[in-house]
Amino acid sequence: MFLALASIALSSCRTDQPVVEPEVSIETQNSYDDQAALNFLQTHYLDTKGNIKNYVATDTINKKLADLIPAPVTLPSGVIYIKRQGAQPDPGKTIGATDIIRLMSITNSYIAINADGKTSFVSGYPLRNTVNGTGVPEVDPTYFHVKDETLTNATTPEAKQRSYYEIEGFGEALQLFKSFDIPDESNYNLQGVIIVPSRAAFARDPYFNYSNISYRNRSFVFNFQVYKTTAR
Repeated sequence: MFLALASIALSSCRTDQPVVEPEVSIETQNSYDDQAALNFLQTHYLDTKGNIKNYVATDTINKKLADLIPAPVTLPSGVIYIKRQGAQPDPGKTIGATDIIRLMSITNSYIAINADGKTSFVSGYPLRNTVNGTGVPEVDPTYFHVKDETLTNATTPEAKQRSYYEIEGFGEALQLFKSFDIPDESNYNLQGVIIVPSRAAFARDPYFNYSNISYRNRSFVFNFQVYKTTAR
């Protein structure tokens, strides 16, 4: 299983590597992450399918993420989540911490920096894009829940830890949503957004190399729909 995961990482390799930004203190990085997330809410909106798009000041039709109803919610961990109005399952199914999920998503990672007095996310790089890629949901992503056998078969102390694979802040916020129960071939209608600051992702700890880039200090923005969940 670990070898399978490694092959996924290698297959995700790209040549247009993001620029490495100078590292700041952990406290400063945490502050940058929070400020950049708030800036992201002011500079993006959701289209009619729930996709995140760039917002411009002259836009008189779309609402910034920051102005949506229901409003974005910030958790004590710093994670921000948005439930898109009219795009939630009814009644939906509770998402358990160890469930097998089928996830349609466009997910990118970013570095938060301060330049010219402005703090924002830069150097975006994809983690997953099933919307514009396979067109079907990803099944049982390890960054939500890693299989016990993967931990057991790992060959290094770091790789035997859940935190090596799982993006903790994503799992925390996703369980506040409900899953649909629809076939993989169904048309997508993204139900929400989760912004995970680096301290609730991999921070400066060892991590599994999902995309052949450094995730050190990187925040993640998940734009997603949970098609289905099943108990493990």
